[in-house]
Formats: sequence, C-alpha cells, structure tokens
Amino acid sequence: MSGRSNVAEALGAVTRACALVMAMAVPVGTATAGEREEAMAAVVTRQIEAFRAEDLEGAFAFASPMIRRMFHDARNFGAMVRNGYPMVWRPEEVTMGPVVMREGRPVQTVFLRDARGMSYVAEYTMIETEDGWRIDGVRIVEAGGSSV
Repeated sequence: MSGRSNVAEALGAVTRACALVMAMAVPVGTATAGEREEAMAAVVTRQIEAFRAEDLEGAFAFASPMIRRMFHDARNFGAMVRNGYPMVWRPEEVTMGPVVMREGRPVQTVFLRDARGMSYVAEYTMIETEDGWRIDGVRIVEAGGSSV
C-alpha cells in the first residue's frame, strides 16, 4: 500500500472521529434532525467501541439513568451484555441504519455481524438527557444469514 493511501485513510479516520465528537457536542434542544441522528449513532458507536476495549465504565456511561439504576454498576451491566448480547459485545461488523420512531421514541437501527458471520438487526431505544443522548434499551429483532 502506498504512503499516499495510508495518509488518505488516516485523514478519513480523523474526519470521521471529528464528526462524531461534534455531533455529540450539539446542545440539547438546538440540534437539527440530522444532527440528532448523528449524535445518537455516535453514542451507540462509542458504546460498542467501549465494549470491544472492555471499558465497562465507558460503556456504562452511555446507558440511560433507568438502565444505570437497573444494573447498579458497570460490572453487572457488562456481564449482562457479554452473556445476553454477544453480538453487541464483540461484533465483527457494525453498520448504522436509520433512526425510526417507535411509540413516540427514537430508535437507532444497527446492523451487526458476529465473528461466525451471523447477521443481526438491533434496535437501540434512545433517550435525550441533559447530558446528551443515552441508550435506554436494546432489542435484537432479527437474526439471519451471513451478510449485514
């Protein structure tokens, strides 16, 4: 691979990272629909990255107050995800889908593929708090073949 390709890839990664940080920094109540969707996707992405890094405190920080009360601490939360949602704990591939409204609440659709090549569709119910968007629940709605 040429040096120019490596530079282009690095610049692309930096640009995407900056966009995620900026999307999450939009003050509550002033964001456009597109900015809100970017912010929700960024929260889900960062939580998945925290799970991959086994940063349970970091992953738990993206959980809603209700989820935080339910699990009490990051260790309990991490054990639940590791045991109940292995496709979220260690996805091989993650693709953000659209944000849809379900029962008046925004839901971030996420397409996951695990290490065995199994595909899943996850619905992340989101809630807006004074600290920004948080994940208020995840539901695996579909499992299927070998493509996302």
